[in-house]
Amino acid sequence: MCRHILALLFIVLLIQPLRANVALEQVSSPDFDNSGVVDFPDFLLFVAKFGARQGDDKYEDRFDLDGDGEIGFDDFLHFAANFGKTVASNGGATPTVDNRKILGSLFISKVWAGHPVSFDLLTYGDVQFVAFYDADRKMAVGMRNLDAEMWTFEQPRGVWLENRGRLSSETGWDTHNYLTMAIDTDDHIHLSGNMHVDPLIYFRTTRPLDVTSFERIDSMVGQNEDRCTYPVFMRGPNNELIFRYRDGSSGNAVEFYNMYDIETRTWRRLHDTPLLDGLGRMNAYARSPQKGPDGMFHMIWMWRDTPDAATNHDISYARSRDLVAWETGSGDALDLPITIESGAIVDPVPPRGGMINMTQSLGFDHQKRPVISYHKHDENGYTQAYCARLEYGEWVVYKVSNWTYRWEFGGGGSIIAEIRLGSVNVASDGGLSMSYIHVKEGRGIWKLDPQTMQVIGTYPPLPSAIPRELARVTSQYPGMRINTRWARGSGTRPGERYLLRWETLGRNRDLPREEIPPPSDLRLYILPK
Repeated sequence: MCRHILALLFIVLLIQPLRANVALEQVSSPDFDNSGVVDFPDFLLFVAKFGARQGDDKYEDRFDLDGDGEIGFDDFLHFAANFGKTVASNGGATPTVDNRKILGSLFISKVWAGHPVSFDLLTYGDVQFVAFYDADRKMAVGMRNLDAEMWTFEQPRGVWLENRGRLSSETGWDTHNYLTMAIDTDDHIHLSGNMHVDPLIYFRTTRPLDVTSFERIDSMVGQNEDRCTYPVFMRGPNNELIFRYRDGSSGNAVEFYNMYDIETRTWRRLHDTPLLDGLGRMNAYARSPQKGPDGMFHMIWMWRDTPDAATNHDISYARSRDLVAWETGSGDALDLPITIESGAIVDPVPPRGGMINMTQSLGFDHQKRPVISYHKHDENGYTQAYCARLEYGEWVVYKVSNWTYRWEFGGGGSIIAEIRLGSVNVASDGGLSMSYIHVKEGRGIWKLDPQTMQVIGTYPPLPSAIPRELARVTSQYPGMRINTRWARGSGTRPGERYLLRWETLGRNRDLPREEIPPPSDLRLYILPK
């Protein structure tokens, strides 16, 4: 055993200098002891698990860095490539960490740490609001004045969900069940979330900017509100408050948009029909409409046939000036609801063609033309990055990467991403930039030729906006990760930014765990802009 350890250590020391500049984004972190550095104690922990397979007593998935079910030589190469490096919460070696000064921090509450689920932080004038799940998994909302350290809390109480065996204001194990807030023009706070094919969960304050006056509202319009997911508050072209959500389940759903009437404090449908309709055969996974440099709202989505993530297909696009009347990229009017048969498809990628709904990004080039980033399998079966650009009313598809790896994803639940692609943006030198994260190829920012959309170089990594000390896990519980959330909205202190930080275990495909970690600290950090 000692000889094997020495042999592996020798290989680590041999390989590590050769690959010292490779920053890998692993499924799991190679910093097994959460010290913040991949070092010799991590090596000893890894050696003890080397050779184990799923089903073996000594197998632990956190040592299976490539997620193939075996702690083998490929995992060892991943480990060796990161030996000696500082490791970020996402499991990858930190390419650039900005040593920003922390202006201050405030403890908010102990929070649930069994799985990641997104919280919300909203700054409005000189008041700040936070929504989270406390240590007992209960929904909680807090408020404070920006010059105060004390928070005022309220716990909105939901209704009993028989099929969940809990209150609607308590969360389970589902990473989809994030919380989101909005403030209307009369300064009343709206809160929604904790829904994954659940009855509508929605609260609103009866007094302006006062979290202690939240009341439960069980219906917005009274129809199609029994199987809600993905709530989003957004603003319309005239600053109207709009609520978007999915009705149905993965593989069989529609998307509705509601508009709020500030005078009557009631909601109504923005359209007479769903905006996107899977016709009972599929559902759309859409990004929220995004206002482009041309002043129009642009929306992208892909269709999915079943809860199996591998059945995503047909990346699609539509645009609108008012969120009511929609058209294709060529300017043809779209009748509502928009379906798979409406003629809005950009790239007819088939089911199991390598697309996943978590990776679809919309950007714009130097001529203000929309560019969609996504991945799919190429003719050799490898998963590649692609861009589709609207050129003279037609979509032109460009293959961007030349990778030799196939991401074989599938099934339901919250999946850990092995490939991520950012939106295409115009860089200061006139080129186009597009970021990527890849489980095998690491991370970087491509420089794309504006005419050919081919990679002609790279841009240096952007410095992290998070200070170095906040990028290190502090919990001693194995497998913990860092979660962060930047504040939305605008406050009265233009020189400050606000960040929520807490630690949880990683995603578990929305399934319960046998062991539950202790609650972690939810803290607010004040940083300079």
